[in-house]
Amino acid sequence: MTTVLSVLLILVALFMIVTVLLQSSEEGGISAISGQTAARLGKSKAKSFEAKLALATKIAAGVFVALSLLMLILG
Repeated sequence: MTTVLSVLLILVALFMIVTVLLQSSEEGGISAISGQTAARLGKSKAKSFEAKLALATKIAAGVFVALSLLMLILG
């Protein structure tokens, strides 16, 4: 049972790494302090590819935590 959970945990971790790497970086950095950030006009965040990647990352993180806790309990 723990072998199956270990394999699932590795697969979820790899999926989470891929989704994080595919996300575009937030524009800003130092320029965000001075108020020089670019406005995103006409782009619905709820339907964008970036929003779907962010949601997939959050779900993968939740599954990762749940599997980690389950492995801890099953020992």
